[in-house]
Amino acid sequence: MQTTQDAESSPDRNRFFLFFICCLAYLSIGVHFSMRSNVAGDLKDVFHGVDPLHSAQMVGSVLGVPFLGYAITLFLISPLIDAIGMGLLMRLSGILISMGTVIVITAEYIAPDSVYGIIYGGMLLVGLGWGLVDTNTNPLVVGLYPKDKTHRLNVIHAWWPAGIVLGGLAGLALGYIGIQWEYKLIIALVPSVLLVVLCFMVKFPLTERAAAGISFGDMFKELFKKPMFWVWFVCIWFTATSELAPGQWVDMALTRTVGMRGIWLLIYISGLMFVMRHFAGAAVHKLSPVGLLWVSCLLGAVGLWWLSVASGPVTALLAATLWGIGVCYMWPTMLATVNERYPRSGALGMGLMGTGATLAIYLFLPVMGRVFDSTKVSEAGGKEAFAMLSGERLNEVLAQASQVSFRVVAILPAALLIVFAVIWLYDRKYGVKPEELDSGDSQVLTNK
Repeated sequence: MQTTQDAESSPDRNRFFLFFICCLAYLSIGVHFSMRSNVAGDLKDVFHGVDPLHSAQMVGSVLGVPFLGYAITLFLISPLIDAIGMGLLMRLSGILISMGTVIVITAEYIAPDSVYGIIYGGMLLVGLGWGLVDTNTNPLVVGLYPKDKTHRLNVIHAWWPAGIVLGGLAGLALGYIGIQWEYKLIIALVPSVLLVVLCFMVKFPLTERAAAGISFGDMFKELFKKPMFWVWFVCIWFTATSELAPGQWVDMALTRTVGMRGIWLLIYISGLMFVMRHFAGAAVHKLSPVGLLWVSCLLGAVGLWWLSVASGPVTALLAATLWGIGVCYMWPTMLATVNERYPRSGALGMGLMGTGATLAIYLFLPVMGRVFDSTKVSEAGGKEAFAMLSGERLNEVLAQASQVSFRVVAILPAALLIVFAVIWLYDRKYGVKPEELDSGDSQVLTNK
């Protein structure tokens, strides 16, 4: 009987195919993320007709709700993936992303008077499918590569920014030729449909936890025996928001302030992240995972603050470079570090980490929208005064609101510098090492 342990010592087509599917899954959600950011300004125009004073907050809500769907599936499904089967869940992820995208595209035709609610619902379905991607791929990869978790997780997560680059360039190209925002989102359907097809062509294994014979109950017990897990759980709220919330907001918020389309900054940062995540192993070897996270938070905080005050393309690119390098390794390194320290928590532990991260982004994006809306009204001198603005003065007020809404995010990675410094020093003093599970020959491939 073929096992994934055999795959560690010899070339294995099924393992390679599984890893390829994981990369494609992240490419798919990266494309969708980028396309959503690309059309944020168009959505703001749509919602302006619904509620002009709160249109930015409404955009923040529909951009944030995929993260709520992400959190729901991670929380509910992560403990059950061996019972349900990774294959079924991966196919379902592609189906939900595709369905949600079609609903968003057709929202103004389905119910013109309820367009906000329809778009919100479609984005929620996308998020549910997106969450199933993370629910499956992370446990799958740590099971396929138990001795190389940090590097391999960074590699599959590199295809997330690759998708952002592809989606961003496609969105810009379609915008230049006058394609409406709804049709831009059709691009996001291609990789998600391909994902569904490929998942029928491969067998999926059990998770590392199940392969090692650790029971369902022991997976839960691990989290309560190790209270430090919950410190990491809180930390990922900050690191994930530092990376992903600005990415959804960058085109709408910074285009007025830096003299270029903000989406170009997102494309540039994502290309940088794609390259750098392939060298995560070398970075971890030099610093340790926690040391890498500390440096990431320092660079991320400085980069985000600098972006909030940037006033031209050159300073924006320099600031974006610091931010991109800073947030590059945060998400996959957080997941890998927690799994190495608490491997018996299995998919549940990784799912809870993702749940906390995506809930934080879901809650924070509307906050950015509210800061934007309140600042624009305050700078204008009141609601009535804002309603009367036009031309250059309106642009000045909106530019100021953009900078303030972006600046609030810089606080988050800065707050973690002390936390990661303490953990890093503790590890160096007491020599904390990753815990490895013995999966034996039980990690068989299944038809689920």
